[in-house]
Parts: sequence; C-alpha cells; structure tokens
Amino acid sequence: MPDRLVVLYRGNRPPATGLIERLADTVYATEEELPYLLPGADALLAWVTITPAIREAWPDNPEKAPRWVHASSAGVDSFLFPALVDDPGVVLTNARGVYDQPTAEYVLGLILALAKDFPGTWEHQQRREWRPRPSDGITGRTVLVWGTGPIGRAVARLLRAVGMRVCGAGRKARTDDPDFGTVHGATTLHSALAEADYVVLAAPLTPDTREMVDAPVLAAMKPGARLINVGRGGLVDEEALIDHLAAGRLAGAALDVFAREPLRAESPLWDMPGVMISPHTAGETTGEREALVEVFLDNLTRHIEGRPLRNVVDKRRGYVSGVDT
Repeated sequence: MPDRLVVLYRGNRPPATGLIERLADTVYATEEELPYLLPGADALLAWVTITPAIREAWPDNPEKAPRWVHASSAGVDSFLFPALVDDPGVVLTNARGVYDQPTAEYVLGLILALAKDFPGTWEHQQRREWRPRPSDGITGRTVLVWGTGPIGRAVARLLRAVGMRVCGAGRKARTDDPDFGTVHGATTLHSALAEADYVVLAAPLTPDTREMVDAPVLAAMKPGARLINVGRGGLVDEEALIDHLAAGRLAGAALDVFAREPLRAESPLWDMPGVMISPHTAGETTGEREALVEVFLDNLTRHIEGRPLRNVVDKRRGYVSGVDT
C-alpha cells in the first residue's frame, strides 16, 4: 500500500473514493493546499490536470517528491516540467483509452455541424426566419488527421465509416497504416494540407508540436478548408488563425481547446463567422468520471502489487511509450 496518496481535486472529488481509500492512505488537496500536502507523498492522483499547481507545489528535494503521478487525462503537458521529467524515479501515467471514442464522435459531430451549418440554422430559428439553403456533403471529402495516437485513430476509423477520405500526419511517414492508409511526414505535409477539406488536430502538446499550426501551415491549407482542434490549444498560433479566418482563406474552424482557458471574453474568435467554440468538452461524457477512476484503480492495484503500470508516459516525448503520434 502506498504510504500516502494525494488526490488533487477542484470542486468535486472523484467517485468511488471509498474504494480508493481502502487501497491507500488517502489525502485530498485543493490546488491551494497542494504545496503543504504533496511533499512526502508516495503517489499523486491529479484529478485536476490543466493547472500550474503541480509544478508550483513540486518539492525541491527529490526525496520528498512522489514516485508515481497519475493524470486523469490523455494530455500531460501540464506535467512536463523539468523537476518531474528529469527525475528517473518518477513514473507518470495517464488515462489513455478513456477519451478515444467520445472524442471521435465529437469530431464527427463538428464536421457535420460545419458542413450543414447547424449554427446558422439555429440562428434563423431564434429569429423565426424560414431560410432554405443548400449545405455541403461530407461523403468523399478529404480529412487530414494530424496526430496518429489512439484518439486520432478513433477519429480516422469513424470518419472512414461515414464515407470520408482520411489520411494522417505524424512523425513517421508510411503508406500502409491500418487506420490512415497514408501517414504524411514533414516532406509531404504541405501537399496533404493543400488537398484536405478538413484538418483535425489530435496531437499531444510537446515542445515539438507547440504552435505547429502556424502562419505558413495555415497558408498551405486548401482555400475554403476548415480546421478542427480537439488536441491542445497550444498546437495553434491563435493570432495567425484569426488572421486567416478574417481574410476568408478558411471557411471556418471548430475549436474545443485554446492556448489560454477559459478563452478570454475579448477574443475575436467568439464572433467570427464559421467558427464554433466549445469549452474543452470533446471527450466528456456522462460516464467519464467513472471510467477515469476505473483506469486509476487498476493502476493503483498494480502499484500496490508491484506489477507494471498501464499507460506509462514517455516523459521526454510527452505521450505513452509505443504510441505513434
């Protein structure tokens, strides 16, 4: 049994706390309390993951730092600070698998909403206006999924199932991928962007991917294409995106994540035509919390029994070892 497990929470504690407490000496900490409760803990369950609190509370003395940190999220960019990354004795795990299918369904919904202009239909309804108009189809349209990890793969499989043409973009170029068919690397990326009707971002945020969608990438996109981001806000240069949307080079965007969250009220993105904003909810479902706890409890049992943990993150790369991106 871990000497002490700290659970970082905000608002609501995770479900099944009784099961957690039977397996570990459990202490609950808010972000304000974490600096006082984290030192000396054996393990940390980060129920809150998008926060600077973990970095700020991390003990200066490595001997006081937890040996295992579990992120209840797929993305782990908030955990990739030097003191944690550089300590070989700290194992970082995540909730890989929980968000794959829900996010894929969300992406399909966003593509349909953009193609069929559901926001416009809703506006007309609010004004009691009867305005028949044509809409775009999605069958046969080309989608470039940038990020070929588990979430990107779930997106690719679902979009293929509805008749869309799908390819991927990742670190390793290949032509025989089971889900994407062709995966583009750096040398063919711009030609793939020029052909894609939709570009879906599903990559992790790492030093290599930060602002990977910059002004040159946006300029390489097909005129009239649409950008969908369900990865991390930091993947996109938001100012460059705003410029390209304002100039009319892109038909629109569906953005679930942002460089700074919540998205500031004065951001032009809120009012731009063809732009859909959602509050980082692409992977959220009614059973999400229970699924997250199930993954953690399995790892907690493994930790207690000295067995290998699931979903161990390669801290240098920023994602689970063995998973392509």
